[in-house]
Amino acid sequence: MKIFKIIDLYIIKKFLGTFFLTIALILAIAIVFDISEKIDDFITRGASTREIIFDYYLNFLVFYGNLFSSMIVFIATIFFSSRMTANTEIVAILTGGVSFKRMMFPYFVSATIVAGISLFVSHFIIPYTNVQRLEFQHAYIDRKESEGFKDIHRQIKPGHIIYFENYNTKRNSGYHFTYEIFTGNTLSYKLKANFIRLDTSNNVWTLEDYDIRTIDENGKEELEQGRKLTRSFDFDAADIVPRLYTVEMMNTPELNEFIEAETLRGSENINFYLIEKHQRSSWPFATYILVLIGVSISSKKTRGGLGLNVALGLVLCVTYIFFMQISTTFATVGSLSPLLAVWIPNIVFSFIGAYLYYIAPK
Repeated sequence: MKIFKIIDLYIIKKFLGTFFLTIALILAIAIVFDISEKIDDFITRGASTREIIFDYYLNFLVFYGNLFSSMIVFIATIFFSSRMTANTEIVAILTGGVSFKRMMFPYFVSATIVAGISLFVSHFIIPYTNVQRLEFQHAYIDRKESEGFKDIHRQIKPGHIIYFENYNTKRNSGYHFTYEIFTGNTLSYKLKANFIRLDTSNNVWTLEDYDIRTIDENGKEELEQGRKLTRSFDFDAADIVPRLYTVEMMNTPELNEFIEAETLRGSENINFYLIEKHQRSSWPFATYILVLIGVSISSKKTRGGLGLNVALGLVLCVTYIFFMQISTTFATVGSLSPLLAVWIPNIVFSFIGAYLYYIAPK
């Protein structure tokens, strides 16, 4: 029993030590390349040193470190396990009476530590750090976003439908606006205006060349027309065209509420929001699958040794990421369920991991 504990602690120490060293090296390299790519934007757009370090790169480390933690765990697992195999340590463990299944225990303890941290960070910490990172990126790095949008249909609350033929987010104004209220399936109110603009200081809208139709329960209509009308509505500019990246600033409870509201409004971007939500759990869970694959691959001696195993690990990482991109693309532009799209790579790689575990030397 004591020998088991010694082996467990040895593997856990190797696992976590290699993981944190690998993630530090990869993120350091990523920052060097990112600085070289964006240094011109920082200088020409006037970003201060404090903003660059604390608002962007400190949060950059948290975001990308968490995003690729499962991939880095995979590479780290292959690296140190291949070293153990080359030094006949795994052979000694197996021939000493420890089963391959039992040897996996400290690997999955370590994977649980990493996945648990990643899960908590994904749902609650990353949205907080994304506020500063994405606002900095939007101000100093990203190209100018599209300002004009066409044919916007939104349900702001049950039975209340708004429509803009054209809407400009920079000027907070639109053309050919309609606001319809339905009682059951019957239209009871309709407001039309050729032009509408939001006064952000008072949060009221100014409508020009408007007409209002009010229909009572008996079908009697009243018509009101005018040149200019000022009034408030139960929506603001952010409700009309929400920025896609704002969902990355919401923790999961806030995101759930937002998705519920956007579903009610009939948002065309609902699949993007659902993918963001489901990826917060699928990426950390991938840690277990990739650890299983990594140990199964690296526990067998090969002629290529460490180099071949690491190369194979990188190929599998790239394949996993590519698979994830393909499936999420089908969800955003096709009919594939966002939940299924996000979890398909994990399902497929689970079968790959089970097969590699089955044929691994025991």
